[in-house]
Amino acid sequence: MNITLKDKVAMVGGATSGIGEAIALQLAACGASIVLIARNENKLKTTLAKLDTGQGQQHRYLVVDFADFGRAQHVIAGFFERNYVDILVNNTNGPAAGTVKEKTIADYQQAFDLLFQYAVSTTMAALHNMSKQRFGRIINVSSLTVKEPQDTLVLSNTMRTALVSWSKSLSREVATSGVTVNTVLTGYFDTDRLHKLMELQAEQLNIPVQAVREKRINAIPMKRLGRPEEYAYLVAFLASDYAAYQTGTAIQLDGGLTTGLF
Repeated sequence: MNITLKDKVAMVGGATSGIGEAIALQLAACGASIVLIARNENKLKTTLAKLDTGQGQQHRYLVVDFADFGRAQHVIAGFFERNYVDILVNNTNGPAAGTVKEKTIADYQQAFDLLFQYAVSTTMAALHNMSKQRFGRIINVSSLTVKEPQDTLVLSNTMRTALVSWSKSLSREVATSGVTVNTVLTGYFDTDRLHKLMELQAEQLNIPVQAVREKRINAIPMKRLGRPEEYAYLVAFLASDYAAYQTGTAIQLDGGLTTGLF
């Protein structure tokens, strides 16, 4: 099976590091032209220089701070006034860790804008042309906390669950237009985000970071963290013609970590 995305345009959020960067690199390697999105322009330029151009791809970037929803929405809307994408990967940085009692209403609003509002707004902007051309792939980068909430990630638990539910409804509404909507439920991947969470947990428990890392790895049946490129392989498949019948799903990618059947 040879996945080709030649002549497709993919917009990838959080594309300067970790899972987002791996996705951008893989989609470009499959032939897609990439629109990178992140807040740090220098890092965007660095990632842009890494993207494959061997199939005539034309890559670009947008400077967007996901934490500033009003400004982010303005930049994205401006882009779609004159441009389109075939593939949209909704991926943003996660909100700060914390428990229910530690978070305020303002924290919930900020997380809502970051993880739900931004994805919904960008998806709706991209949908018009996708439906018109009868091809589109919407892929949400989410978390296993949708299925197994973590007490210290209450904002992520809540907002990511809302987005998965909304995406399921959307997938049914656009199913006859050639547009698919799928979500990947992310396990433990070797990224800066995970390392920061482990550092925070180590500080709270007053134990070495290495002890936290080992505990997480030992909980995974495969006994290792996922590699970002492994995540990107799944996204490339979901973005391709081979996944034309795959929609409305929330796919676990966790090395067997989740214990539930559903």
